[in-house]
Formats: sequence, C-alpha cells, structure tokens
Amino acid sequence: MANIVSIREATKDYHLGKVTVRALRGVSLDVGEGEFVAIAGPSGSGKTTLLNLIGCIDTPKTGTVAVAGQDTAKLSDTELTKLRLHAIGFVFQSFNLVNVLNVFRNVELPLLLQKRLGARERRGRVLDLIGRVGLSQLVKHRPGELSGGQRQRVAIARALVTQPKLVLADEPTANLDSATGENILDLMKELNRMGKTTFIFSTHDARVMAHATRVLRLTDGLVDTGTTRPEIKAQLGQSAPGAEA
Repeated sequence: MANIVSIREATKDYHLGKVTVRALRGVSLDVGEGEFVAIAGPSGSGKTTLLNLIGCIDTPKTGTVAVAGQDTAKLSDTELTKLRLHAIGFVFQSFNLVNVLNVFRNVELPLLLQKRLGARERRGRVLDLIGRVGLSQLVKHRPGELSGGQRQRVAIARALVTQPKLVLADEPTANLDSATGENILDLMKELNRMGKTTFIFSTHDARVMAHATRVLRLTDGLVDTGTTRPEIKAQLGQSAPGAEA
C-alpha cells in the first residue's frame, strides 16, 4: 500500500507576542492510501496544526511533508493550489463557507474551480451530496440562515463533492447531534470503502475513534505510533461500528 502522506521530523512554532509556542516537536508519520485515521489529543496538542501541514495550508519550520507523492516544500504556490484543489478535501472547524452563496453554490464551488464537469453532471453531483448530508430542503439558504450543525454538513458536502484522494476533517462531528454524526460517519466510511478515499480526522469524539482503523495520539506536539482497531475497541469498551464480532 502506497503512502498518500509521509511526514518526517516536522516542527512548527507560533509566536504569541514574546512567547514562542512549539505546536509540533518533530512529528514523523505515514498514512497509506485508503486509511481511515483519527488524530486524537487534548486541546493545544497540535492536531489542527498537523492537519494544516498535510492540507498544504501551512508549512513546517523544519522537516518534510509529502502529500500524494509530492514534497510540498518544493511546490510553487500555483502547484500547491492545484494539489489542494484536485487531491484534498478539507472540513474546517470554522466551516469557511462563503456567506453570499447559498448551500448549492457553496458545495458547487470546488467543482467550478476544477472546470472538469459540465453543468448537468455538476448539478447532479452537488444535489446528491446535499441530499446525503440531509439538507435537500435548504439548498437555497445562505450560511447565515443555517444552524451550526447545518453549516457543518454543508462544509462536509463541499469537501466530498470533488471526490478527492484525501479528506482532512478538523473535529467533523463537533457541531452535530449523535444521529447526524453517525450518518455523516457512515457516509464517509462508504466513500472510504468504495472509492478508497483516505480520511484523516482530528477529534475528541469517541464515535470517530470507534470508526477509525488507526488512532494517532498527539501530546505536546509529539505523536505516538498509533492505536489499531482492536485496541480502539478495548479502550472504548465496545465494538467499533462495522467491526466483526
């Protein structure tokens, strides 16, 4: 199995006034194509920073980050934009929806930027994703008319609509009730299984960890080697969804 993500000794610092905060302290990890991985850890452990490096939104201070076989440090801004647009879907904690666009247009936007599909195929794919996240009745609503959970579902549909090789999700169930969260996770697992899409989540949510094939735990900017599915089941004290008895 080829790796879609390879990180070696990545560090990242942030400067808050005169204080330097080391978000990552030398992270190394590989994620294979088709994995369903959760990154767990307390607030401030570096989860979002790590996703931003993988998503080509930020760059490490030292070390290397390779995505889809490309060393991101060697790519131009144009090449990074192309990689993000065609290979990566990102679900942000803050949603990052366009306030002047309705639900349909927000989900459609990445497809318009790709310029690959005709209008009919584009419309069909957008409506399918909107329906699968349970928002068919709200296609003409703008983000300001939606609840936090509804905006989260729009962001998830937008991340999935291009059928990317890699989906990154920062706390994807944080604003969802239990039933909706399970439906979204089931949708993502289906795409993972059928399309071999790789998913990497940051999460505090035991539901997400229960679906994962591997859990990476971040503490103080360092990552362990990962917890496998049987270990996840044992730690949660329950059978992971979809696992064999």
